[in-house]
Amino acid sequence: MLVDQAKIYVRSGDGGDGIVAFRREKYIPRGGPAGGDGGRGGDIIFRVNPKLSTLQVFKKKVHFKADHGQRGGSSNKTGANGNHLTIEVPPGTLVRDADTNQLIADLVEPYETIVIAEGGRGGHGNTHFKSASNKTPRVAEKGAPGKEMWITLELKLIADVGIVGVPNAGKSTLLSVISNAKPKIADYPFTTLEPNLGVVIYDHHELVFADIPGLIEGAHMGVGLGHAFLRHVQRTRMLLHVIDGSSEDPIADYSQIRSELALYDDELGTRPQIVAFNKMDLPEAQARWPEVDAKLQEQGIRAFAISAATQKDVQQLIQRVFEEISQLPVRSPKVAEALEVYELGEDEAIFEIERGPEGEYLVTGERIERAAAMTHWDYDEAIQRFQKILETLGVAEALRKAGVEPGDTVFIGDFELEWTD
Repeated sequence: MLVDQAKIYVRSGDGGDGIVAFRREKYIPRGGPAGGDGGRGGDIIFRVNPKLSTLQVFKKKVHFKADHGQRGGSSNKTGANGNHLTIEVPPGTLVRDADTNQLIADLVEPYETIVIAEGGRGGHGNTHFKSASNKTPRVAEKGAPGKEMWITLELKLIADVGIVGVPNAGKSTLLSVISNAKPKIADYPFTTLEPNLGVVIYDHHELVFADIPGLIEGAHMGVGLGHAFLRHVQRTRMLLHVIDGSSEDPIADYSQIRSELALYDDELGTRPQIVAFNKMDLPEAQARWPEVDAKLQEQGIRAFAISAATQKDVQQLIQRVFEEISQLPVRSPKVAEALEVYELGEDEAIFEIERGPEGEYLVTGERIERAAAMTHWDYDEAIQRFQKILETLGVAEALRKAGVEPGDTVFIGDFELEWTD
């Protein structure tokens, strides 16, 4: 089971106390101050362990505390430092402050380390307080307390290629035949409930492919397990979009996934992609392929007709993936802080509706305007898809409450529409 979210409590160690002490040596009367400093408290350190692939351990243990520093000793002896506590996490782990949701670290590279909470400084012994006017100070410091905080951990898989598509499109089957992965496969939707990784080798080169579970309507808003799945697409360099050739409307399926990706993160809408029309071993897929191919070509998309089940033309598809990705610039898998804007607060408005001077309705909002700009208005299925987006985002219901009637003009961004139920 892939556990990709966790919340834990961390506390660094307190610094040890400094002490008050004086020299007590034979033949040295009235010895001066000799109180030692306390030791430093242990740090909380996060380190990437490339052998880990899940946050499962944090479901069993939630509290992590480093050791305290030891108090100082006489004869200016410094107390022992507290042991640091190193917490190992898998590559791709985002560390956030649970209270503010601020991104603290994005841990990607093997054995990368970061100090999350420093231990408290050890207190000074009375030696530090000696002065010309006070040669026998009887004062020392207590150690500084450690830092404590609740932290949320979020795992975003690191893969070169993300395999996306609607449920039951054949993504897991494709991954199983091109790599060493052994995902669960069955002929019904939502067989894959968690992402699967597989290493694909071609011509002495290798890439990591991630099979992302099927996305559904409203995934960008968290419908189903939308956010849980979509976060794993963000680090990929390329998308392999698998279309279900047995679907009644493959083009609508394709548009749905493209819209869900862009609505979640607009950069995903422009991520390089290769399209594969799957299930060519089925007669219905073979019958639909010419029409689907023509419509995709109208959009400037060259698709590969394959059968993952029989491995027909799969090798040519993989060859194309390796060729395309070799020409892409190397991009850091680290997630930019700008991604914070996609995590909506409960009261954050997604869109606004106003009445124009001639009674028209003006709908504004980044997500809905982006969806409108991505819609191919020449295709009925694309228009139907956009109507579903209006319903999912609550725009349609809001327009009805605002008094929209069939035949009224509705502007969404730069697009003028005639309202109809």
